[in-house]
Amino acid sequence: MSAAPAILPETDAREPAPSAGDRKIVGSRIFVHGLTVDAEVGVYPHERGRTQPLIIDVELDVAWAGVERLSDTVNYETVVAAARAIAESGHIELVEVFAERLADRCLSEPRVTRARVRVEKPQALAPHAAGAGVEITAVRG
Repeated sequence: MSAAPAILPETDAREPAPSAGDRKIVGSRIFVHGLTVDAEVGVYPHERGRTQPLIIDVELDVAWAGVERLSDTVNYETVVAAARAIAESGHIELVEVFAERLADRCLSEPRVTRARVRVEKPQALAPHAAGAGVEITAVRG
């Protein structure tokens, strides 16, 4: 029995990447999925003065200018820090406001051209639903 043919040719990891003339990368997508933060969010009296978990997903479209170092791109740890800072800033009535603030923080990074932010309140409709929330998309300009 012979081995299956390789789909991609084997290369030496020490070989340089293909030259720019061989391909063109036009952008990248940085993402953070399933980030959990505790925040004071909600319009109802029972939601005031206490935190509840939020599950956050963020996708950022980033202009591509070649990436060799962390400083060449958007560090996804800054997304986590921004979400935590918003959560710690005090009571927010709507998850829509939380999502918009996070999208604005992400777009403050000049390389980000589009931010998609999803904020879910897993306890909002319990036990009838696994979660409820909002997803927004913001673009520069």
